[in-house]
Amino acid sequence: MKALFIAFYQAFYEEILEILEHHNITGYTFWDQVTGRGSRGGEPHLGTHAWPTLNSVLITFVPDAAVDSLLADLKKLDESAPRQGLRAFVLKAEERTV
Repeated sequence: MKALFIAFYQAFYEEILEILEHHNITGYTFWDQVTGRGSRGGEPHLGTHAWPTLNSVLITFVPDAAVDSLLADLKKLDESAPRQGLRAFVLKAEERTV
């Protein structure tokens, strides 16, 4: 199992959910308004007068086999507006009962 941590320009929210649904991923945790500045030269999203836009973050846990095709679809979305930003990080995850 992998954890997918996705930070993205807030306006991408609906498209991100469509991608998850397309891959039959129903569970996630979502943070609506986060600030940040990417490391690849995109526009800062700081919620200020000078940089008024914001980011969002989503984390979901997916089977290993789903990661590559999901990342491919996220990359297409990122390429549709490269200065706005979308980053995905894949982490190993273990499910434990509590």
